[in-house]
Amino acid sequence: MIRMAILGAGAIAVKMATTIAGMENVQAYAVAARSLDRAEAFAKTYGFERAYGSYEEMLQDENVDLVYVATPHSHHYKCAVLCLEHGKNVLCEKSFTVNADQARKLIALAEEKKLLLTEAIWTRYMPSRRIIDQIIADGEIGEVTSLTANLGYQLSEIKRIWDPELAGGALLDVGVYLVNFARMVFGNNVTDIRSSAVFKNGVDMIDSITMVFDGDKVATMQSHVKAALNRDGRIFGTKGYIEIQNINNPEKICVFNEDYELVKEYPIPEQITGYEYEVEACVRAIENGDLECPEMPHAETIAVMEIMDGMRKSWGYEIPLLQ
Repeated sequence: MIRMAILGAGAIAVKMATTIAGMENVQAYAVAARSLDRAEAFAKTYGFERAYGSYEEMLQDENVDLVYVATPHSHHYKCAVLCLEHGKNVLCEKSFTVNADQARKLIALAEEKKLLLTEAIWTRYMPSRRIIDQIIADGEIGEVTSLTANLGYQLSEIKRIWDPELAGGALLDVGVYLVNFARMVFGNNVTDIRSSAVFKNGVDMIDSITMVFDGDKVATMQSHVKAALNRDGRIFGTKGYIEIQNINNPEKICVFNEDYELVKEYPIPEQITGYEYEVEACVRAIENGDLECPEMPHAETIAVMEIMDGMRKSWGYEIPLLQ
């Protein structure tokens, strides 16, 4: 039984706590927040055994096997370093860090400490990912040529989104899913990237992203934190196309032929929240003594961070680093 702890007690921590409650091989062991009262309230609500009023105190608990870092992006690096220095395996929420340099340093530290470290980008771990891969591999839509996708939510009033000091903006919060989506379909040989952004309060609120891959495959995407988009993805091939309802957590996957006729609809496995797959991957890795999860290798985490660094550089947007 893996004893899991959550570092941070915000909204995303709630989703992970709900997930753990429905899992059989993971124990909701500890939670840490900036105040003991908040941690105790969280622990009582979601059935955690221990509550701590500081991150350091929780990380001194020898019973903690795996820590889920649920703080804002700006704090991921320092919190993950703290976990690793205390000998804890880490599942760090996306975006992994603020930039690729932080990601490389964090991964090097985990390798030095011989600890598991992986990015909690849930779309990489889902069974629906394998369904999409198999449809393409089986040639159901012929040779894949392009894709479109969008992901957006009305988040503009949330402080971590509009505050540059918290590494705000659309790219690190939702655009990261689009970059991963395109790479999961077309691979890692990117030949060109073009992007633009609409800014408000000093952070990107709307991003337009075009990525070209080896073989002239094109991904055209938009991320948004100022409006709710339909979250759809479409993968186009020479014999038809795939429609994915909600690329962030697929609810329906349909295949159409070149005459726009529905050929097949693939059922999506029932789930607790969708977060359980990344936790299960961590459990397997810890049991096997692995330092990374094959679903999201360290090299891929760094590559995605490098792509997003390049986009922000082209916009003239430099995120202040936490001191």
